[in-house]
Amino acid sequence: MEKRDELYAGKAKSVFTTDNPELVIIEYRNDTSAFDGAIIEQLNRKGLVNNYFNAFIMQQLAKAGIPVHQVELLSETESLVKRLDMVPVECVVRNRAAGSICKRLGVKEGLELTPPTFEFFLKNDALHDPMINEHHIESFGWADKDVIAEMKALTFKINDILKPLFAKAGLILVDYKLEFGVQNGQVYLGDEFSPDGCRLWDAETLEKMDKDRFRQGLGGVIEAYEEVARRIGCELP
Repeated sequence: MEKRDELYAGKAKSVFTTDNPELVIIEYRNDTSAFDGAIIEQLNRKGLVNNYFNAFIMQQLAKAGIPVHQVELLSETESLVKRLDMVPVECVVRNRAAGSICKRLGVKEGLELTPPTFEFFLKNDALHDPMINEHHIESFGWADKDVIAEMKALTFKINDILKPLFAKAGLILVDYKLEFGVQNGQVYLGDEFSPDGCRLWDAETLEKMDKDRFRQGLGGVIEAYEEVARRIGCELP
């Protein structure tokens, strides 16, 4: 597989074209950002850890019947994935209250949400990822009704798969965001699933084991990521 031109560079990943028009290479960098890119730092091994972590999770989801864009690991920091037409929307499931929902609704962090809540956000750093609804998505042409319904259904299915996986490892899956894309009419889970895009707490101590350690200046960010990987059975180099 030949790696060609850089197609896109985000806050923590770069995407490159290949000699196959339906496949691209994602490179996971050590860049770590918070608050819509207002704070950016380099954390050693972050690209490697997130690459392997994501590949492991995608593999578990694929085994459970979830269509994922991940094809294979290429190197410590690179993965081969399907090239998708991405929907510029984040699908968020919250099993417990944390982060922005606490500020918006004045609820206490850690409140268990039964059933879990679901929210859509527009993926736009300049606008600080505003909350949107299904009507916005359809009216502005970001996705049609069928794609919207499929993204929502897959997001909840993924919750049913990952909650017990993390629970078995002594972790609470507090919340997470997912992004989807389409190739040849099929909706696939795209982007990544790592501690950068979800909240994970130790089930006994409620210690934060995710990117909130970076946002809140708690330190030990990569050490926490590696500990989560170890617990769920994801082997790292």
